[in-house]
Amino acid sequence: MDTGISLTRGTSGTPPCAALRIAARLCVAMCLVWVAFGVTCGTGAVPAHALEVEKLTCQPNGDAGSEVLGGTETRITWEVQADADEELTGLSLTVPEGTSFTTEDLRLTMLSGEDLMERAFIEPKIKVEGETLELVFPEAAPAGRFFRVELYGVVFPAAGGAMQCTGSYTLADGHEHDVDGIPAVEIESVTPFDQFKAFLEEQPWVEAWNSNTFLRLFFNPVLIVSSLPIIFGGFLMSVAIVLAAFPLAIPFGFLFALMRISKSRILRALAAVYVNLIRGTPAFLQIYIAFFGLPLAGVNIDNYTLGVIVMAMNSAAYLCEIFRAGIQSIPKGQSEAARSLGMSAAQTMVSIIIPQTFRNVIPTLTSEFILLYKDTSLLAAVGVMEIVMYAKTIVATTGSITPYVVAALFYLVVTLPLARVVSLLELRLTGATAGTNAGPLGKKPAKSAGTMVPTPADHIANL
Repeated sequence: MDTGISLTRGTSGTPPCAALRIAARLCVAMCLVWVAFGVTCGTGAVPAHALEVEKLTCQPNGDAGSEVLGGTETRITWEVQADADEELTGLSLTVPEGTSFTTEDLRLTMLSGEDLMERAFIEPKIKVEGETLELVFPEAAPAGRFFRVELYGVVFPAAGGAMQCTGSYTLADGHEHDVDGIPAVEIESVTPFDQFKAFLEEQPWVEAWNSNTFLRLFFNPVLIVSSLPIIFGGFLMSVAIVLAAFPLAIPFGFLFALMRISKSRILRALAAVYVNLIRGTPAFLQIYIAFFGLPLAGVNIDNYTLGVIVMAMNSAAYLCEIFRAGIQSIPKGQSEAARSLGMSAAQTMVSIIIPQTFRNVIPTLTSEFILLYKDTSLLAAVGVMEIVMYAKTIVATTGSITPYVVAALFYLVVTLPLARVVSLLELRLTGATAGTNAGPLGKKPAKSAGTMVPTPADHIANL
């Protein structure tokens, strides 16, 4: 049968399958020759480059631990190991953008021998272009050497983060290659206060100032700067407490004041018990009872909320007496006149008595606000992170009283302007001008509808 396939021999008598095998072997041989030719002739003889990075570290520059701060001087130590057939003639290191450094104390050391105990210091030619430091060796180093570069005066960006350095090296044949495997360095961010603190620590006058024991303990410039941003967090907490507690205390204080002047004996008795109990016991004791007693009774409230409640309850008792005195300072004739015009007791109170009462007690309310703001310092005893608590924490760490002085400044920032406001309000309500007893144009102040109400004496004395 004719299958359509014919087997023939070549002219040389070689079978077709054998011819195919020979051709394949020739192709493989040609490919190998071509690859070898391309490597050796096309690009030049290139040895295997295996410069290994042993480490790249930064000297800790924080107050404690191993943290490296941005915006503060540190030192970079870069160590590399050359391959057995690599003769280096130069190293290059590029620091992250925004990083500065100095080359005054730069040190380049070549290590060799067993355990790298043989050292040779190299004096390279130094070139700096932007953030790139290039070190050119005076002559090619022997192959397989270990190199250590110490770069001083390095200041990373204050923003911090993972800082990645890059590097390269040059061989004796003139070829330059990148260095792989350089680890990133984690830099801690710093605030402008931290930078200013570092600046102060370097000033000679600060050292001279702190040489005096009294000045160092109470007015250490470095601690003042470093404490400000920390205690500021407590200042915000104190303000947040008083801004929530005082508005809450006003309606309760006014309600108790109405109960105190009520015709009902029960209401008067309830208000009297509350006011006398709160005003007759220290606020410090009330805070302890609330913060340590309620959890024992199974009532758990977060520190901020409980602090607001305690401060509001304490202030409400004093506001009660302030409002009661303000209401009773309004002449009875005004109530009688209102009733004669057909107004009810409620209408008289809302339209006649209350507006004049609040007008008369505004200076005293402001004084009560100042006292309540200062009383938030008592919450430090139960762990509320307000001004005094933050200052206490820093004092325990530094052993200096300076943070307490800084805390006092945060109280004065609020109390002094408000005290001035109280004085102006008192002058305005009495119709007098500053520094005189007479009113405008030398006239005596006109009679007011009522009498300005002072702060209760026992509260002023913090009893």
